[in-house]
Amino acid sequence: MSAHDPMPKSAWVFPALALLLFAAVSATDYVFTLSFGGLLFALVLLVILFGTVFAAVHHAEVIAERVGEPYGTLVLTLSVTIIEVALITTIMLGDKPAPALARDTVFAVVMIVCNGLVGLCIFIGGLRYREQGFQLSGANVYLSVLFALATITLIMPNYTTTTPGPVYSAAQLGFVDVVTLALYAVFLYTQTVLHKDYFVHDRAGGEGGAAHGSAGALALTVVLLLVSLLAVVLLSKKFSLVVDAVAIKIGAPPAFTGLLVALLILMPEGVAAVSAARQNDLQKSINLALGSSLATIGLTIPAVGVATYALDKELELGLSAQGSVLLLLTFFLSMLTFGTGRTNVLFGLVHMVVFAVYVFMVFVP
Repeated sequence: MSAHDPMPKSAWVFPALALLLFAAVSATDYVFTLSFGGLLFALVLLVILFGTVFAAVHHAEVIAERVGEPYGTLVLTLSVTIIEVALITTIMLGDKPAPALARDTVFAVVMIVCNGLVGLCIFIGGLRYREQGFQLSGANVYLSVLFALATITLIMPNYTTTTPGPVYSAAQLGFVDVVTLALYAVFLYTQTVLHKDYFVHDRAGGEGGAAHGSAGALALTVVLLLVSLLAVVLLSKKFSLVVDAVAIKIGAPPAFTGLLVALLILMPEGVAAVSAARQNDLQKSINLALGSSLATIGLTIPAVGVATYALDKELELGLSAQGSVLLLLTFFLSMLTFGTGRTNVLFGLVHMVVFAVYVFMVFVP
């Protein structure tokens, strides 16, 4: 959506509905139960929450286009991260302890992005255009940072001796938070300042600049972004209650909640990535997909780590042996897929199969 296009009604209707729903639930002290009325409330909550997440990302994208790089990327990334941290922390700190939720969500994001979303984009692009190209140097930057961050946060905790795995000690977690933030900050600087050309493929007409528009329209967009983020944060607690009750009712495994949260967070960017692949812009799909996974680890893990340390909560990060195997398989497969600068249908299908195996193993471990 360009900054010059008129604002869609959904961009302000859903945030307004979210605030009204929160006010109504708070005023009536509504308690969710698995009844017909409760299921109707859950459906309404889910629709409004999804719509508000899309609205927040829309406003962030408009602001990003207006202010240009590198600040535009930071606006979009921070907006999505605020949503993610709000959902994870509210569920982790709910009535039912969920110390592994951050790990499950981050792992789910990596699997959804690097296998499900990447595979779908490559598969769709391959069907329409047979082969698609991208900047090999940019893909290598993404993968090197992603592999390092994922290994440090999701595999290394199982092999420390200061505290029994799968947790870091307070000192270890603090150190990991610092190096994770530092590495992600250097990546952002590389992407937006030092080597912008690494992340652009066959782009005609130069880099372009920031979009222009009225100051009043920009101010309204900023306000609506803040309102959307506030609405998501406020509804996160209600969402966590629904997720807990449904998970208990259907006997879902613990990783189900992380998968659900990851799907909610990635939905807007996933739609944009698939749309870009259909338009033969696989480079944009890669930027959106791999950029999401990097932001998830680089910003969410440190934020959740600080929150759990401040509130004296436990944070489980180490994956199971099964999860580690799937993560390492994803690493090797990604190296082969992005190793030549060209993709085809078969690469996409292999990634999608690995993603299907991950989802199946969540329910039948």
